[in-house]
Parts: sequence; C-alpha cells; structure tokens
Amino acid sequence: MSKRGLRKRVLRLATVLAVGGSAFQLEGCDPTVRSTLLAGLATTTEALTDTLISTFFQSLVTNSSSGGGLTTT
Repeated sequence: MSKRGLRKRVLRLATVLAVGGSAFQLEGCDPTVRSTLLAGLATTTEALTDTLISTFFQSLVTNSSSGGGLTTT
C-alpha cells in the first residue's frame, strides 16, 4: 500500500472520529450550553451560505456586464 493511500485513510478516520466524538460530547452537556452552541453553529452556517450565494451571483453579474458572459438576442 502506498503512503498516500494510507495517509488518506488515516486522515479520513481521524475526521470521522472528531465529528462523531463531538456529537457524543454534546450529549452530556448542560441543555442550555448545548442549545446555545447549536444556535451559534446554525447562525454561522446560515451566514456563510448567504455569503457564498451572494458572492456567486455577484460574480455572474460582473462577468455578464463586462462582456464575458452569455449574450442573448
């Protein structure tokens, strides 16, 4: 087995363990702390998604206004 394949497998396993471990750690938390943490994660995820979508559409508008986009007749 090559080093690259082994390294990729170890990295994948470490990622799975970190994410899975986080879920188990939240189970034992105080409900107030858990809800605050999850609300913060939800807000962050929504803001990141909105930013990426806005950036995507702004890049489309910039490309089409500079003549690099599709033209319609």
